[in-house]
Amino acid sequence: MKLKTRICKRSSLKSAESAQERNTEPSSYPLSCVDWSSNEEIYFVSDDHQIYKWSDVSRDSVEVAKLPDDFIPTDLDWLLLGGRSSGGGKGSDTLLIASNDGRFIILNKSARVERSISAHTAAISSARWSPDGAGLLTAAEDGVVKIWSRSGMLRSTVIQSDEAIRCARWAPSSTAIAFSQGGHISIKPLAANSKLIRWRAHDGLVLSLSWSAQSNIIASGGEDFRFKIWDAQGANLFSSAAEEYAITSVAFNPEKDYLLVGTFNMLKLCHSTGWSYSSARFTSPSVGSFYTLAWSADGTQVACGTSTGQLIVGYAVEQQLISRNLKATSSSRKSIAMQDIANGTNDVLDFPQRVINFALGYGHLVVATTHQLHIYNEKYVNTPIIIDGRNDVRVIEVGKKYFMVLDASSIWVYTYTGRLHLNPRYPGSQAQLPLLNWRSISLGLDVLAIRDNSETTLLHLFDLIPGASRQYEPQSLRAKQQLAEIAACRAGNADDQFIAFIDSNRELYISETKNQSASNSSNGSAEIYKIGTQLTAIKWASETNILVGVHDSCYSIWYCPGEGAADPTIIALTTITLDTAEFGKHVAIESFEDAVITFRCAGALLPINVNIYCEVLHRSLQEGQWQQALRICRLAQHTSLWATLAAVATRKHQLQLSEEAYSAALQIDKVSYLQHLKTLSPSSAEQMAENSLMLGRMMEAETILLHNRKYDQAVALSLRMHNWKRALEIAQKHQADQPDVELLQRVLQERQRYLKALQRDEWDALYMTYATKDENLSD
Repeated sequence: MKLKTRICKRSSLKSAESAQERNTEPSSYPLSCVDWSSNEEIYFVSDDHQIYKWSDVSRDSVEVAKLPDDFIPTDLDWLLLGGRSSGGGKGSDTLLIASNDGRFIILNKSARVERSISAHTAAISSARWSPDGAGLLTAAEDGVVKIWSRSGMLRSTVIQSDEAIRCARWAPSSTAIAFSQGGHISIKPLAANSKLIRWRAHDGLVLSLSWSAQSNIIASGGEDFRFKIWDAQGANLFSSAAEEYAITSVAFNPEKDYLLVGTFNMLKLCHSTGWSYSSARFTSPSVGSFYTLAWSADGTQVACGTSTGQLIVGYAVEQQLISRNLKATSSSRKSIAMQDIANGTNDVLDFPQRVINFALGYGHLVVATTHQLHIYNEKYVNTPIIIDGRNDVRVIEVGKKYFMVLDASSIWVYTYTGRLHLNPRYPGSQAQLPLLNWRSISLGLDVLAIRDNSETTLLHLFDLIPGASRQYEPQSLRAKQQLAEIAACRAGNADDQFIAFIDSNRELYISETKNQSASNSSNGSAEIYKIGTQLTAIKWASETNILVGVHDSCYSIWYCPGEGAADPTIIALTTITLDTAEFGKHVAIESFEDAVITFRCAGALLPINVNIYCEVLHRSLQEGQWQQALRICRLAQHTSLWATLAAVATRKHQLQLSEEAYSAALQIDKVSYLQHLKTLSPSSAEQMAENSLMLGRMMEAETILLHNRKYDQAVALSLRMHNWKRALEIAQKHQADQPDVELLQRVLQERQRYLKALQRDEWDALYMTYATKDENLSD
């Protein structure tokens, strides 16, 4: 991938002609204030006090307004509220311009000044609207950072210091501010009584900052000729090699994992982890240092202002996606080259509008332009299905049956025939749309998972099976910590669907998306199992329920993460962890198709094969071919295969197969337990409950017994699990239903035996009341 650029001339022909008549050079003021007012229009202003608007349609600049002669602009930022693609609704867009005398002005779309405020005693270095649009910050060379309301009323003074502030940026969540002073970077959370985080970042001055909305990381560029990447706690994630000149500007892409770096006569397009895609050098004509970089709202174009006053627009081309035998490459802004390796065909797909996003997988290519969706089948490339009305598509995710689109107005799930299958909504979904990204939304085989951004421990699960009630009433899943990344499994059967997620502590959890008991799903606390730690990324296989995850210095493959999640022994037997020292740092998962995992590290693609026997075993189990699965295990004779077969067979009540598999995996305790299960009546409530208990489903086992009026066995089950509180609740509630059995007496006797074995007195308040009654009776 590389950045394609073009220099956009300003409408300064008259000044140039008059300068030539006087035999002098036309004045070229540095251009340090540039921003997009929509995806097709750029506003820019320099020291000549003229506000210009450059249009992508007319490819020309027009003068919009003139600033006062004593107002020298230092920063410019647009607030777009009415909609991202159109540049906002009528009267809702607001332009913020700061000056070097400590003032800032707020203008409306028609360039009329709404407010002019003297904010600082020195030049304002940064003036930025907050991502949520609720206010703005100003940071100046007097060492002060202030937060203002949208109407220009002072809310608070966040920082007061003696050292000049060179640059300041909002956190994507609008809950913190990052700013630079000298060679230091500081992060100030806006919560009450929160501490300032400050660290030494560069040997020289820190000239620019950018805070990524995708990954919550910070990029900085400095006079030491390096750009660096930090996490939100100040830990260094990447430090570049020294460039030829100082790094004057850095900017993260708002929608993709790109970082653009500007220095003298050069732009460098990098991945957000730091490695470089390509560099664009400007030697003839020389453009000087890049003072400002501004990505468009859809993330497809970037506007750059330089020290010589040139306005440069760039966009990324040669983006590549590979899926099995297909390869799609964006050859220009309005065309994609499609290559089929299997039959040797090459097609160039041309579009009437600019391509914003595209995704490839499962034999289909889905392309989003500014107002349309184009769906291509690999067998019928010349006859695409076109869907109108989808503006500013931010995320496309393809699945086996459906594909999901996140655009400016909503989330849409379509079939590959172009039929709208689901338009999911949940409380607060419209307000949260701008905050959603590919990490907080995942499309599975029959489920769509969306993280709630107002309550980041909550997950909404929408059922994609036609006619399912959860299309309109999503199930909720609540984690203990904030969710960092979610992934729904992409294969399997309708009854075996799982959701995996990484929380803020980098721990990996997994849960079922179906078959949750009513008591669990009602309060959003379904059974969630921890199966890994210190994960940075995860991905499910395209055709099987195999999961891969990347740690800091290794990667793990879970061959049976779903069915074996409740049993730590199964997880241990079916998980392998391999070193990635030879890969290098910052390993990412590019794709996981069939039995091949493709990692990306420093730009290189590294394909790795998983155990092919386990992949074939999973396919056999999905189709219910038990004897075929048994033959595969006997052929390969590997513990992880036997453990996978055992976990799936137990879940499907194939007790004979399960016993043989556990025996081959040397799990003697489980073999004994299965033999006990076989002594119970087939398909009886007792056998079903014991089977659920073996799968780790305590609530399900108890529900089966209570539903079949087996109260004595339900009490015994709780006593076996030492769940004393639940045992007493069941005994009290159902004693009248079973008068011939002393349920309560049995619980109290077992409690006494337990206390006697521990040699302790009663400490539980529930049981102490019964102990007091017994003492009164004996007296």
